[in-house]
Amino acid sequence: MSLDAERRLPASARWRRALLNGRVSAVLILLPPALILFTLFVTLPLGESAWYSLFNWNGYGTPSNFVGIANYERILNHSVFHIAVGNTLKIVAVSLVIQMPLALFLALLIHRKTPTNAVFRLVFFLPYILAEVAAGLIWSFVFDGNYGVTASIAQSLGMGNVFILSDPDWAFAAIMTVIVWKYFGFHMMIYIAALQSVPQDQIEAARIEGATRAQVVRYVQIPHIRPAIAVSAFFAIIGALQVFDVIIPLTNGGPSNQTHTIVTYLYTFGLTRLNIGFGSAVGVILFVGAVTVAVFYQRIFMKRAEA
Repeated sequence: MSLDAERRLPASARWRRALLNGRVSAVLILLPPALILFTLFVTLPLGESAWYSLFNWNGYGTPSNFVGIANYERILNHSVFHIAVGNTLKIVAVSLVIQMPLALFLALLIHRKTPTNAVFRLVFFLPYILAEVAAGLIWSFVFDGNYGVTASIAQSLGMGNVFILSDPDWAFAAIMTVIVWKYFGFHMMIYIAALQSVPQDQIEAARIEGATRAQVVRYVQIPHIRPAIAVSAFFAIIGALQVFDVIIPLTNGGPSNQTHTIVTYLYTFGLTRLNIGFGSAVGVILFVGAVTVAVFYQRIFMKRAEA
């Protein structure tokens, strides 16, 4: 039956036809488990966090000391929170300006399917496979001023001990270095998958017309992988808002609270100090920020990339 003929059928007939085709049955079977899981593990915790954020509560018993929006006022007036927001924005900027271009450059070099390139892909992707805590512990040894790689280099140059992670001016730069090292392989693999789908006949046609390597990249390959770049940027931004596991083993937010992100700020000033109401308020702010970024990015940049 044609689409126009089906539209002319009564609603009851269309419903029975859809039921017979299995579409309604599939929805009835697959949708309830997903809704239950989403409600239990997303909707209810978010609602509870918003409720707890209105109380001065240590996590024990039933919250009873209602303080309204006082927790939010404390957060917005806390200088460490300002530092945490600034550091989070720095990670976003470094991810977009350094990490993604580095990943794209390497992907352009090794996207062809050869045994040598496969080895390089594995080497570059290995940091992403490592657990964040393990990566933080490895780099904490590298930056150790007494026994680490940094100490060995400083001694070979005749310098004194250098404690990078204890220096407020250099600690966060070291953290951003670790973040770039840890996650560039993930973005590189996204670009490699996209580059391998670029039609080879277009590349060959451009070369026959006399296009240089740079022109092929700029006018043929980059336009084809714009959707992948948009997805990669989205992951980079959302990932930057969630950085936590790398920082804790490296600096634990120090020195002098100079290397906190929003998530480590929540952990340090909310959970570890049993100030659950305060921590819940930070979580609500983070959630609202992440959702705002996701919706804005989806509506503006993703549509442009797909156009």
